Amino acid sequence: MPRLRDSLRRIPAFFGRLGFLKKRSVLFGAAVVLVLLLVALWPRAMEVDLATATVGELLVTVDEEGETRVRERYMVSAPAAGEIRRIELEPGDPVEAGRTVVARLRPSAPVPLDVRTRAETEAAMQAAQAALGRAQAERARAATVATRAQQRYARLRDLQDSGAIARDTMEAQQAEAQAARDAVESAEHAVEQARHELAAARARLIRQGAVAEDPAPDASDAGDIDGDDLLVFAPVDGVVLRRLRESRGVVPAGAELLEVGDARGLEIVSDLLSSEAVGVSSGDPVRIEQWGGGETLRGRVRRIEPAGFLKISALGVEEQRVNVIIDFEDPVEAREALGDAYRVEVRIVVWQKPDALKLPVGSLFREGGDWAVFVAEDGRARLRTLTLGPRNDREAEVEEGLREGEQVVLYPADDLRDGARIKPRGD
Repeated sequence: MPRLRDSLRRIPAFFGRLGFLKKRSVLFGAAVVLVLLLVALWPRAMEVDLATATVGELLVTVDEEGETRVRERYMVSAPAAGEIRRIELEPGDPVEAGRTVVARLRPSAPVPLDVRTRAETEAAMQAAQAALGRAQAERARAATVATRAQQRYARLRDLQDSGAIARDTMEAQQAEAQAARDAVESAEHAVEQARHELAAARARLIRQGAVAEDPAPDASDAGDIDGDDLLVFAPVDGVVLRRLRESRGVVPAGAELLEVGDARGLEIVSDLLSSEAVGVSSGDPVRIEQWGGGETLRGRVRRIEPAGFLKISALGVEEQRVNVIIDFEDPVEAREALGDAYRVEVRIVVWQKPDALKLPVGSLFREGGDWAVFVAEDGRARLRTLTLGPRNDREAEVEEGLREGEQVVLYPADDLRDGARIKPRGD
């Protein structure tokens, strides 16, 4: 019994000690949770990309694709209608002005006549034959009259010498004899005219099969030149740029045959947006890139054409474009691999400064109505507004608000704020 009473007296003390331990555990757990919350909510440094403001050359350019073309090009066309022989010259073959035969043209075969036209032509030929016979008969009659008049004049002249006839009679007979000779000459001309008219009528009846053909139509015409062939010579020294017609055939007058020019005399034509072209001036320097060579070529704007034109872009947008003509400044040897209609990329320099304080445009953003950047200072991002000068699509000139060597945040995040902790990406 005494032991039971002692045990019962110890029960309240035991539960007292349990309550104290429980209270300490709750306080310890709350402290741990608070520490974890502080660690989770403690602001961390944001990883950012940094760029440095530097002093160097800054160019403002108008960038566009361009195409090379021969400055002086000539189109060789058929000077008359006829049958062109096969053109053996290939693109790239050299030609010499006034010496190289670029094409040979021969008279074309006659056009076949329909039934009515042939009947009319045959009737015209028969009429010409009749006219020739009549002219010949008239010539014979005139010759007889002239002979008779000359004989009579000879007899009267003998009588005049003896004084048997009057002088007036003699002069009248002399005039008659001269008129008879003139009639004979006129009849001769009439005969010649009738013969030519008959020949013309016969020519209209020439059939196509009657025209002589080449012995080997598929062979080269290099040594087969008829006396009737019309030779077409190269207009300038250079090379054949394009051969527009190769095979033999009938062509009309003015048909385009070849295009020739001096491939060393190249220029570049680039079509700019009209809004960009207004900022370009004649004489602006040009950098020529992406042409296939290892180095950048130099050029200069020679002319901005006064008239624009409408062009549909690849996205289907209507654009007003203006052609800008650019001359090469490098020697021919530096660009001898380029030819006619080659693609290049041109950068027309409209503004440049050799010692501009510049930074990447990817660090800029708008703060109200001003340009601003985040400058990295002692591990924190500091908002700073800037005064900018000219800029291109990669860099901008800083006139006020930044010093050389200061670092700025590239492509700042939307949630980056002034004073936020930052660190370079990768550290």
